[in-house]
Amino acid sequence: MHHILIVEDEPIIRSALRRLLERNHYQVSEAGSVQEAQEQYEIPTFDLIISDLRLPGAPGTEMIKLAEPTPVLIMTSYASLRSAVDSMRLGAIDYIAKPFDHDEMLQTVARIIQDHKQSSADLDESSPSAPIDNTDIGIIGSSAVMQTLYSKIRKVAPTDSNVLIQGESGTGKELVARALHNLSKRAKAPMISVNCAAIPETLIESELFGHEKGAFTGAVTARTGLVEAADGGTLFLDEIGELPLEAQARLLRVLQEGEIRRVGSVQSHKVDVRLVAATHRDLKGLAKTGGFREDLYYRLHVIALHLPALRDRETDVLEIAEILLERQRSRMDKEPMEFTAQAKLALQKYSWPGNVRELENALERAVILCEGNQVTTELMGIDIDLAAEKSDQEAAKVADAKAAAESATALESEEAPSKLSLEDYFQHFVLEHQDQMTETELARKLGVSRKCLWERRQRFGIPRRKSSGS
Repeated sequence: MHHILIVEDEPIIRSALRRLLERNHYQVSEAGSVQEAQEQYEIPTFDLIISDLRLPGAPGTEMIKLAEPTPVLIMTSYASLRSAVDSMRLGAIDYIAKPFDHDEMLQTVARIIQDHKQSSADLDESSPSAPIDNTDIGIIGSSAVMQTLYSKIRKVAPTDSNVLIQGESGTGKELVARALHNLSKRAKAPMISVNCAAIPETLIESELFGHEKGAFTGAVTARTGLVEAADGGTLFLDEIGELPLEAQARLLRVLQEGEIRRVGSVQSHKVDVRLVAATHRDLKGLAKTGGFREDLYYRLHVIALHLPALRDRETDVLEIAEILLERQRSRMDKEPMEFTAQAKLALQKYSWPGNVRELENALERAVILCEGNQVTTELMGIDIDLAAEKSDQEAAKVADAKAAAESATALESEEAPSKLSLEDYFQHFVLEHQDQMTETELARKLGVSRKCLWERRQRFGIPRRKSSGS
């Protein structure tokens, strides 16, 4: 059982956090100040220290040196979030804002303990090509499309190349970003995550790049930006398509020159960050219409990773659902549960527009409402009409595949070997003919739409050639 020390001067918060952790099978000790922790415990013997930033006497950051090599998670109010980022530069493993969400706290604690365990085992000895332990990095799924993704993560993670993660909301883009960080040479440095859509446009430049005292009304002190806080580590920009054009220009300079200039400053200084960005939007399309800088798009698009939607991972759905059900059941301290046969069928046939996030919410709802040990379709709140709609969509896909196959047999001497599967044939044909045909001609010959052609290029990792027209 992992042993955690809580250092918090507010008894109510300390008690609530203790109960939360103990319900989830952690051993917990507590102290009201840094001095009290020093007097009562051998601090480095704990698996994790969770400390408030502002404490009577010495600040919570003092625990970082006292606890070494034990990781320290800093808690802070939103108003002092900037100070928490500064504490990471002093060696804190991560920070979490108060009032914290219980699930977020538990996920953060589990991740930090696991990461520290991996570091202690000296994983640097493992080859970059060794299989990823999907459980350790928090990605569930063993389908072929996910195995392809894991393979790409293994190849990309050890490099310093910028990565653009594309996928619908709820597909797990931040999990992939964290896997890239954890498997990189920057793993011991901070990973700073920023949701560009969650920060008001008027504050985004100050938050990302920092500001000098007096740079604008209310700037009473100088502040370090999140880009600077990620120096030596990884900067993850989620929903980068929401970044204003002015901030995009500043970010481009960081990528091109490795320099940052705070708002209100005339001086620049060097930073070393690896950028991982994510979006559910079509950045290339936005670039064509002026909604996103084209030069920044190509800087970001060094390596592109596409996360499949959950509806395209049908063989993974039950595996994910079983694990999430057990996680929710354990968190709520309920008896073991299982899905009914009808619920399993609905899980596989439902289209999951909200992807894994929607699945997790559905299972949390089911566990709360379940009075026995059988999880039914009704408890999950799945819309059966949407499940039926997915079956109709699958029938349409079969028809489209049949039409594509019939179209393929009409090709003359350029046909691929007859033993190829339809997917193999698609890849073979595109690679063989993309230098001579436009995207429109390729799509017409394959019997699919241009949108379908683009989606399949993304799925199979086949980039368009520069000579390919429209």
